[in-house]
Amino acid sequence: MNANNEKAASGMTGFTIVWAGQLISVLASSMTQFALTIWAYQETGSATALGIISTAFTIPFVFFAPVAGVLVDRHNRKLMMMISDLAAILATGGILTLHLLGMLEIWHLYAAAFVNGLGNTFQWPAYSAAISTMIPKEQYSRADGMMSLVESVPAVLAPLLAGILMPIIQLTGILTIDVVTFFLAVLSLSIVFIPQPEKTVEGQAGKGGMLQEALYGFKYIFARRGLLGLLLFFVTLNFIIGLSGSLFSPFLLERTNQSSEILGFVTSANAIGAVIGGLLVGLWGGFKKRTNSIFLGEALTGFFLLILFGLGRSLPVWIVAVVIGGIFPIFTNGASQSIWQAKVAPDVQGRVFSARRVIALSVLPITPILAGALADYVTEPAMQANTWLSQTFSWLVGSTPGSGMALQYILTGIAYMAVAILTFIFAPHIRNLETELPDHDQMQKIEVQP
Repeated sequence: MNANNEKAASGMTGFTIVWAGQLISVLASSMTQFALTIWAYQETGSATALGIISTAFTIPFVFFAPVAGVLVDRHNRKLMMMISDLAAILATGGILTLHLLGMLEIWHLYAAAFVNGLGNTFQWPAYSAAISTMIPKEQYSRADGMMSLVESVPAVLAPLLAGILMPIIQLTGILTIDVVTFFLAVLSLSIVFIPQPEKTVEGQAGKGGMLQEALYGFKYIFARRGLLGLLLFFVTLNFIIGLSGSLFSPFLLERTNQSSEILGFVTSANAIGAVIGGLLVGLWGGFKKRTNSIFLGEALTGFFLLILFGLGRSLPVWIVAVVIGGIFPIFTNGASQSIWQAKVAPDVQGRVFSARRVIALSVLPITPILAGALADYVTEPAMQANTWLSQTFSWLVGSTPGSGMALQYILTGIAYMAVAILTFIFAPHIRNLETELPDHDQMQKIEVQP
């Protein structure tokens, strides 16, 4: 460690500084996202348009994540994290400029989402891998719980703050705050020390050209049955929830006669559940056997966050559904992340986590558009007309605007719960993954000559 690194914050202190910078930055970005979502839906009235924005954000993961993983493992991880923040500055700054010029159009949001997604393609594996080198594995669950708060706390505060500030500083002010906080995130990174990982036998086995190293992440996963099974389990759930999850805003707006206030309340309530989940993970850590947290959490997510939410027709029911339902994804994602951080050698985590991300999100470029198209052209028209679908399900969801999207939520919730329960029963290689596959600190390290 050189003199500059000796002066830089490290360990849990360094991680907390980075975490705080991200918390502030994501809060501002969430305010921007909330404001732009309402703007986009009011401009287009189309659930499909919102789905295209989600797809534009996820496409870079699919096409560029393997290369990003190689670069994260090859180069300084702090630098990779800074690059992702600079990409976000570029995207948000572009939207701000177009808005100031009075030229902002819906397709500009698609382009900005793509650039943001490209930056996030580097950010996620870099941050995930950095945790493994900054802190001991006993603190992985705590750190992952804190990282979940980076998403959930802003989701609670952002709609409320955006609702208060929008009449005062307008969209221009919200976007300006967002750009400034990205620079704060970069500053927090500049004052901490993030160690590079120790070399392992598996890391050396993955050395080669860019293509060889990019493919190594996939090879690593496919060679480990338990990790592959766990990943395919989440891919299946991602596909199912994708058929309704992107309808959150249009569903609530249609059910409430375009009430942005109710949308803000429910969005914040969902995030409150996530905050509770993050705090519980940070303090308790979840079940000792992390796969128990995953299976139980996913089954309860399907019931509360999909079925009960879809059945709801009033604010109290939606709030109960999203507060309770918002707790469980934090447990499942945190438990899964801790398993991967413990099992995968740190010097290949960039590649492996990127490959994992590609596979896990492979369905997401399709599902938001598919969900929006189903709502716009199938379920919504069918539930508001005299069709077989309305005759069969109108007693359950009604026949008013939003009924078709409600039905999508309920049916996907049933499928979601079924997958979680059946996988727990019939997939012992996933259920017993933690005992069958050794942790990375039990693997052989490479002796580095001075």
